[in-house]
Amino acid sequence: MVAIRLSCSVNNYHWGKQGLNSKAAQFAATSNVAIDETKTYSELWMGTHPTGPSLVFGTETPLSAIVDENPRDALGEDIAKKFNNQLPFLFKVLSIDRALSIQAHPDKALAQKLHAERPNVYKDPNHKPEMSIALTDFVAMSGFRPLEQIAAFLENFPEFKALVTESADGFSAAAKSGDDAEKRKWLKALFGELMGADENEVKRQLDTLLERIGTEVGDLLDVSPESLVRRVSAEYPGDVGVFCVFMLNVLKLAPGDAFFMGPNDPHAYVFGDCVECMATSDNVVRAGLTPKMRDVPVLVDMLTYDYGTPDAKLLKPVNFKGAAGHSVIYDPPIDEFSVVRTLLDAGQSETVGGLAGPQILLVVEGRGTLVDEDENHMLIPGAVYFVAPSSPITIFARNSNLVIYTAMCLP
Repeated sequence: MVAIRLSCSVNNYHWGKQGLNSKAAQFAATSNVAIDETKTYSELWMGTHPTGPSLVFGTETPLSAIVDENPRDALGEDIAKKFNNQLPFLFKVLSIDRALSIQAHPDKALAQKLHAERPNVYKDPNHKPEMSIALTDFVAMSGFRPLEQIAAFLENFPEFKALVTESADGFSAAAKSGDDAEKRKWLKALFGELMGADENEVKRQLDTLLERIGTEVGDLLDVSPESLVRRVSAEYPGDVGVFCVFMLNVLKLAPGDAFFMGPNDPHAYVFGDCVECMATSDNVVRAGLTPKMRDVPVLVDMLTYDYGTPDAKLLKPVNFKGAAGHSVIYDPPIDEFSVVRTLLDAGQSETVGGLAGPQILLVVEGRGTLVDEDENHMLIPGAVYFVAPSSPITIFARNSNLVIYTAMCLP
């Protein structure tokens, strides 16, 4: 089996960027998708998930059919056996103009429980650890801030404190001198009280806060609490999720920076474009900044309540030994996926040995050629290829720099 070019589906959620301002739209256009400049384009899906299945380019044959026909050839014997003959990851491009929901993804045990109880809401029994790598300047929230920061915000932003009167003092005391178990207990109490606050009181306190700090939205990359409150409240007026700015770490990423979100880890994307890789699942538990269903009790109960500085969320790439020197690998602590970034200057090449697991390759920038054992394949921005195990490839950059991200699962 050689490299197979794919055409990939794109969706139009309200939070996406408009028209060709969206990387997801730009890349979808490479697969001959007609882009409507009046619509938002949010996600490009690359993989076998039935919500957005990839097709063999120029045909109606889904990638899943190729995997199903001969999973050992498509996935490799070890991966096929370990993941029940299924491609274990889903690869995406996200283009974000408005903040996504305050959310987390369940671990396997909880995913199985939720799917059994409410299969119409939680549509599969799998967990969904995720990793995101910025393609542009990118802002996100992920994990709880250091507790002393949250305690300071309770004092400096009385509107925040007014929504958590039952737990604020206990939390601040635990943040100052409690042991880890006590700190987690009070962090859960504080977050639970905030997310369960009365809607009218949330709106009243948010209006009061905006009267005090102003409403003008400034630099999109200003990640100060005041700036984020202005921006997110303009997108979701009166929403309790705005106050999560005071509880969650804020990450400001440059292109190539990455962070990992494990199961039961709260997060929300705010702005920018990224590639995202995850276990093959679409399970999301939401509690704010969304018009979709909110499941506040489940979210509050499921979180681990880990806390700390934003640096703990970042994932640094290391040299990828499966290639010839121009590639690095982002390797999170899970089995389903890793992502390799290949950077080539004009005229350079990179050879990737026949790896023992499946790959999905996305061209992000530049032009070139992918050579496998049978033929040459065109590389242009947005081109997507599935590469089966034991298929060595060589990538050549033409007259410009070439940037490629490749999701893979290795045994």
